[in-house]
Amino acid sequence: MGRIQRIEIEGKAYVLLSEEDYEDLIDGLEASAVLAEIAAGQEVWPLDIVEARANGENPVRVFRTYRKMTVSDLAMAAGISQPYLSEIESGKKTGSVDVLKRIAVALNVDLDDIVV
Repeated sequence: MGRIQRIEIEGKAYVLLSEEDYEDLIDGLEASAVLAEIAAGQEVWPLDIVEARANGENPVRVFRTYRKMTVSDLAMAAGISQPYLSEIESGKKTGSVDVLKRIAVALNVDLDDIVV
């Protein structure tokens, strides 16, 4: 960290630091907040999940595979037919909001995680 100056303007104390030091400070605070969320039990995704999503793979299939569920397992848990789930995973159908919510619950993910 570079030089920090303490200054007073109109009777109020301020700290002056470089923009680079300020950005480092903010990055550290954000990293601490993320680590606190992880320590509190928030799930984080492994790199292969992040890469699969970034490469445009179907999120329902990605998370189903990650959760080690078969198409039949997930369809049953979500209360939909296996062919319908297969069509959602292949992109032939998008699925209603209700169905996507049930899939998200069955996969234990947020709805935002599976909406393409």
